[in-house]
Amino acid sequence: MPAATLNPESTSIQLRISPEAKALIERAAALMGTTLSGFMLQTAYEAARRVVADNDTIMLSQRDFEAFVAACEKPSKPNKALRDLMARR
Repeated sequence: MPAATLNPESTSIQLRISPEAKALIERAAALMGTTLSGFMLQTAYEAARRVVADNDTIMLSQRDFEAFVAACEKPSKPNKALRDLMARR
């Protein structure tokens, strides 16, 4: 996880949590053999990567994928609306 490591150019994030949540996170960090900050950074970074990947990934059925590939391999001829739009550039 190179992008989530602390470095001299790092910045901080502050948050307020309940004592119970802090105690649980501290316990988890200790079980993982890391610091509270390291645990929170690693966990938040991994969660952020999953969220971004889920947002950036498009899932298609086999039928839809084949239709997409076919459209890419043999695109339709430009219609008048597209020609007019491109003429404005």
